[in-house]
Amino acid sequence: MSVRLRALIGAVCAVVLGALPGALLTATAAHAAGRGVQGGRLDWGIKSSFQSYVTGPIAKGSYSLTGGAATVGASQFRFHSATGTYDGDTGAFSASFSGGVHFVGHKDAGGGYQLDLTISRPTVRVSGGSGTLYVDITSKAKGTGAVTTSSQVPFASLSLGGIDMSGGGTAVQLNNLPATLTSQGARSFAGYYTAGTALDPVSLSADVAAAAGTPKASSTPTPTATKSARKKETSGAIANGAVDWGVRRTFREYVTGDIARGKWTLSSGAQDGGALFRFPRGEGTYGKSDRSLEARFEGAVRFTGEQGLDLRLSGLRVTVKDAKGTLYADVAGADFNGRKVALATFTAKDFTPREDLVELTEAPTKLTAQGAKAFGGMYRAGTAMDPLSLAVALTDDAALPALPDLGSSAGGSASPSAAGTPAGTDTTETDTSEAAADTSDGAPVLPIGLLAGFLLVAGAAFAFVLRGRRARAAAAVPDED
Repeated sequence: MSVRLRALIGAVCAVVLGALPGALLTATAAHAAGRGVQGGRLDWGIKSSFQSYVTGPIAKGSYSLTGGAATVGASQFRFHSATGTYDGDTGAFSASFSGGVHFVGHKDAGGGYQLDLTISRPTVRVSGGSGTLYVDITSKAKGTGAVTTSSQVPFASLSLGGIDMSGGGTAVQLNNLPATLTSQGARSFAGYYTAGTALDPVSLSADVAAAAGTPKASSTPTPTATKSARKKETSGAIANGAVDWGVRRTFREYVTGDIARGKWTLSSGAQDGGALFRFPRGEGTYGKSDRSLEARFEGAVRFTGEQGLDLRLSGLRVTVKDAKGTLYADVAGADFNGRKVALATFTAKDFTPREDLVELTEAPTKLTAQGAKAFGGMYRAGTAMDPLSLAVALTDDAALPALPDLGSSAGGSASPSAAGTPAGTDTTETDTSEAAADTSDGAPVLPIGLLAGFLLVAGAAFAFVLRGRRARAAAAVPDED
């Protein structure tokens, strides 16, 4: 082997190994079949031109988010809480994500909509070098108005561009995969597009469980009730509780958009679920006889930005009486300050305990007159705000619903990290403009395809050297020793 060949190969290896510290070792150590996928997000705009059509002057419609879905930037939707499996030996990957988007447009004389389409629970499956995106979809057919609901329709084919999915690591990351509408997808899309139509690209990140034998970082244990404490009634005092509320989607978009150029920060234990904020550790009383509630929750969220934007909401309280609910907060703003300000109202039609848990899921909320003042007149009283979810545990062992899980790699000012402030920590504010990049099991993150890309570069360089050597041999040019 020539000096030049050895030097170039050595340089390429140094670049690969230097750029991926520990990656090769991690890939080998984590190379195990059937590891679980738990936590992550999928970003997809479905089709940006369809969004523009729905909200434009022709359809005059809108879209709403369900199941904790969020918006990212101007035209992408974020689906959360990945669950599935990854096989490092074959590269087979399957992950489902929670959340949905409901489009409506072309309002008719009866108050309904000719265009009515819901897409939810996207699932990505990759096997043998090809990928497919599946969705649950409910649609009203264009022209006939027939409503069809289908589960896990193979909606789009995904181009992997030769990415080798085998290997390992603690995360799967796939960015901007081209998506093409399938024939089944075209039928379920209510006839708006034909098979072969290009859809918006798909990006995803999902956390992968460590291979057997890989040490895991310690985590905060979940308190478990002793046998004597289980099913122990709290004599009206609730054992725990949480309120999930995103304030208002368009307000969050304004905060992080081109006008305010701002952000939000969380403190005092508040958590971020992407499309909502969780205010935890509820304390108060619940009346079983009249289904009433008075409870206070911890946590604070502060919105800041240009144009004088500065609004902090803390000390959230919820009251429910006669099936009518009110959400209160302490407000600190540039033009308005107040304690226990009634921000929004909602209806609690069914507020009956089930297995010692009282729940409301995505109850519609409306801004009050005081709430309108808190937002500086940006919205009028009666404006629809984000839906509110409420859970109250009546006994020590009643479990609250899980917060949407965006995984360890999610972040950014427009899509804050899901990592919340654990119980018992201080009130240092979490800045959503910083991404969370650590891993849960102590092993380095190795995005699938990254190692393959570097090896392709190395292989190409090696082939180039070999071709040069053979050319010199054919021309009787001696190698340098």
